[in-house]
Amino acid sequence: MNILWPIIGLGILYVLGSIRIIKQYERGVVFLLGKFEGVQQPGLRFIFVPFQTMTRVSLRTVTMQIPSQKIITRDNVSIDVTAVAYYLVTDPAKSVIAIENVYNATNQISQTTVRNVVGRFSLDELLVDRSKVNDEIRQVIDQHTEPWGAKVTIVEIKDIMLPDNMQRAMAKEAEAERERRAKIVAAQGEFQAAEKLGAAADVITAHPVALQLRTLQTMAEIATEKNSTIIFPAQFMTTVEEALKTLKRDALNK
Repeated sequence: MNILWPIIGLGILYVLGSIRIIKQYERGVVFLLGKFEGVQQPGLRFIFVPFQTMTRVSLRTVTMQIPSQKIITRDNVSIDVTAVAYYLVTDPAKSVIAIENVYNATNQISQTTVRNVVGRFSLDELLVDRSKVNDEIRQVIDQHTEPWGAKVTIVEIKDIMLPDNMQRAMAKEAEAERERRAKIVAAQGEFQAAEKLGAAADVITAHPVALQLRTLQTMAEIATEKNSTIIFPAQFMTTVEEALKTLKRDALNK
């Protein structure tokens, strides 16, 4: 009996040491005597220690920073590019058997791919169509990581740093473009104003009386603004009366 209790105690310790709890976002890759045996699903699992071993693999999406790199674009501009990638493990067995460290391997191949792909584009293409560059980088990285049981879901270029002289040149170019647009708008306004003045001149030419009435209206507005009284010559008032009679006569004839 004295021997039985130690055996029972060792048995309990063995069972407790062989129990594994796999979380919902994990999978357990099991090896029996060093040979791959299978993948355990989430829940309470039991392995035969020391004959079996289990490696936990997380299936959650991993955020991976791609360090800043100096890259020469297709049009020979030196830029610093910083990016970020998101990947997840899709095949736990491959991620353990085919590669020693999925994160490090994916990070290294991502740096190389960013440098190679960005170098095939011009600076304008990188600034205007960044989504196309991101998608091409993602596809190339994904081709490399697929045998490792990992899938790259997103690659985003976070920042493109230009040399100081290039930034000044682009600022001058943007300022020149704004000035060009402002001049175009001003020219269009002057053109429309000239059209209106031409139309007004045609009306005055067809109706000379209108010029006299417009003069009277302008002088009345000036008097109102200045709070003053304007005295018109008698001859001017006679001309205005004749103009009004002419307008009434034209209206009756119509």
